[in-house]
Amino acid sequence: MNSLEATIRSTKSKGEVNSLRVNGIVPAIVYGGTTENQKISIKKKEVKILIEKENFLSNMISLKIDGKEESVLPREVVYDVVTDEPSHIDFLRITKGGKVVLEIPVKFINSDQSPGLKRGGVLNVVRRKVELKCPTDNIPTELVVDLKDVDIGASFKISSIKLPENVTPTIQGRDFVVATLAAPTVIKEPEKPAEETAEGAEGAEGAEGAEASAEAGKEGEAKPAGAGEEKKDAVKKEEKKAPAEKK
Repeated sequence: MNSLEATIRSTKSKGEVNSLRVNGIVPAIVYGGTTENQKISIKKKEVKILIEKENFLSNMISLKIDGKEESVLPREVVYDVVTDEPSHIDFLRITKGGKVVLEIPVKFINSDQSPGLKRGGVLNVVRRKVELKCPTDNIPTELVVDLKDVDIGASFKISSIKLPENVTPTIQGRDFVVATLAAPTVIKEPEKPAEETAEGAEGAEGAEGAEASAEAGKEGEAKPAGAGEEKKDAVKKEEKKAPAEKK
């Protein structure tokens, strides 16, 4: 059990309370049971260490108020809207034989020994915390779900989780689901429509036809050039024959 040192405070105005905060002190109050409410103050540095730990609001704390030890349960933490630092804390006094309602976190263990997860299954957590009614002397810190040998398609209901003695869920009348191990979700790429495929084929045929026409055009342009050379050769031959006829 974690512990905190606290001192009794006698502040009466907001100015006095704000002065405590400026000096690194968090004002708090202890209530519950048959004893009157007690105003206390706690060092911010010490309380922040506990707040940063997991499940601060569901773990009992041994509060030493001016040397007198008392078991309490944090019920609410108020934070400054600008600095996000704790500015006030409410503690519930734990009395013997009493009961409290708490949200207890769910912890999953042995995920590396789950064949379902090894095959790509997905752990779908429906409730990360479960609200329970607990005796003040038997408050669980967490609810444990063992994933060993668990395969795809399995589900974990509240009835399958072992609860401490006299601890009951606040939801009654139904066996609600805490988590499931679902099959992997595979996104299949849609096939191209047949019309697009046909258009692609027609485009390819059109391109081939254009290339064939271009080649034919080039051959046609080359033939007239050859014919011109043949005419020149014929003219030269006629010029050579002409002098012989004059003789």
